[in-house]
Amino acid sequence: MTTRSTSSGPHVPEPAPDSTSVPLPDAPRLQARNSAVLWTATGLSRGHEVVRRRGFVAIDGDERAGLRVLVQEPGLGPDELAEVGELVRRAAGPALVEDPFSATDLSGLGLRSWQMPVMTRRPGPVAAPALDVIPVRGPEDLRAAERIVIEGFDLTGFTPHRPGEMFPPSLIEQPGVDVHLALYDGVPAGAALSVVDAGIGSHYWVGTSAAFRSRGVGRAVMLGALAPLAHLPVTLTASKLGRPLYESLGYTVASPSTWWSSTPAA
Repeated sequence: MTTRSTSSGPHVPEPAPDSTSVPLPDAPRLQARNSAVLWTATGLSRGHEVVRRRGFVAIDGDERAGLRVLVQEPGLGPDELAEVGELVRRAAGPALVEDPFSATDLSGLGLRSWQMPVMTRRPGPVAAPALDVIPVRGPEDLRAAERIVIEGFDLTGFTPHRPGEMFPPSLIEQPGVDVHLALYDGVPAGAALSVVDAGIGSHYWVGTSAAFRSRGVGRAVMLGALAPLAHLPVTLTASKLGRPLYESLGYTVASPSTWWSSTPAA
């Protein structure tokens, strides 16, 4: 697909926040901005259309990747709501909308919703992981991380696996984007992705292969991914299962994030 990016105005870089902490009321906006950086980089790497508006960023993918909408402001205007609705209705694949402000009602689109907390961590020391955690630099390691994430998050839309579809090689060439791989006795067992932008770090796709669960792999890959960001405030959006791990690593709940999906609950 030909890459096309549309915008309602020039992009103005966000000022870097205070380097010592993230005030809890600011966490949703910072998470929104960081998520937009990741998904814009992912969409462009896949050759998908990226739509930028005042209140949202959308990555309009194919039938396997689907549509990803990232709400950027606490409340969309009528025209923006109408455009999101049209994007959802004509999406080639599953539609997923992430609203870290929990301020936009999309129930009229027939989407199911749930909430997960936005969490923050102040800069501070990070313990050494119990396993080897390496930065992904080559195609073989990137494919291993891709397989782990697809399996760990049960991303059936990306099965059967097509190497380079979820994590294109150019993704790790994007500024601030890094993929980490945890090794258990030399075997790839866990993966995580991190993004640094405007003085804030964030983590995504923290997953463990089913064969290595309950062996400390998730903690190890988080510690390995967190170590290069120890001097920065960090945000993430936590699943119910992941929240205890993140709290043990110094993360604090800031606010609920509401997610809307066109796919039925598992």
